[in-house]
Amino acid sequence: MAFTTANTVEEFRRNLDDVQRRIDAAAMRAGRDPQSIRLQPVSKTVSEERIRNAIAAGCTRLGENKVQEAKWKHAALLDTGVEWSIIGHLQRNKAKDVVAFASEFHALDSLRLAEALDRRLQAAGRSLDVYVQVNTSGEESKYGIDPDDLPELLMSLRGLDSLNVRGLMTLAIFTDDQEAVRRCFQILRRLRDEMRDLDPELVGLGELSMGMSGDFETAIEEGADVVRVGQSIFGARPTPDSDYWPTAAH
Repeated sequence: MAFTTANTVEEFRRNLDDVQRRIDAAAMRAGRDPQSIRLQPVSKTVSEERIRNAIAAGCTRLGENKVQEAKWKHAALLDTGVEWSIIGHLQRNKAKDVVAFASEFHALDSLRLAEALDRRLQAAGRSLDVYVQVNTSGEESKYGIDPDDLPELLMSLRGLDSLNVRGLMTLAIFTDDQEAVRRCFQILRRLRDEMRDLDPELVGLGELSMGMSGDFETAIEEGADVVRVGQSIFGARPTPDSDYWPTAAH
């Protein structure tokens, strides 16, 4: 898939409009309200100057995989008022950094990490919206909780008052097999529905954070409420996905 690189405010507006048109079309195909789907722009590897133009074009919340990268961007762009979502794997010793500036965390995958975040949040007197990451592809190397362990983790999160569970998140398998990708999204939707049947409060709003530049239309067709889109807005990245979506094997 070819991605058009944006540098100017006008170029960012064009890319954002194009992505929004694709979101709307996918929602209409699925009989869904396009307004119910949130676009989460992802600015990893993008320079401060280009991010400022993206913000001027309408980006009000940006997503980053690496906490250290997000940390310096937050400091550099403090004057813009942009909000930050951390969407990549987090080590427990970086919990304090997320608590310091993030509005959302999309990759909660263990109780120990949840407890570390909760301690920091309690000390800071604030709360954090989180999505529980589930490994729907069955790849042993990929981060995310095993679907069978999801009920226990969600029940344990009830005791952590500073974490607001909004729903579930997944990364589809990296493959050209679109049906295999679609199955990952279907699994997450099924898990959300099963958790609601078990106890509606377990998954909060029950939102599904799934779909990236290469597959967000399929994700919307399968129920995505939040799509995390980077390259379709900013352009092709100079580094491979493996640099920004580390596996458990790493």
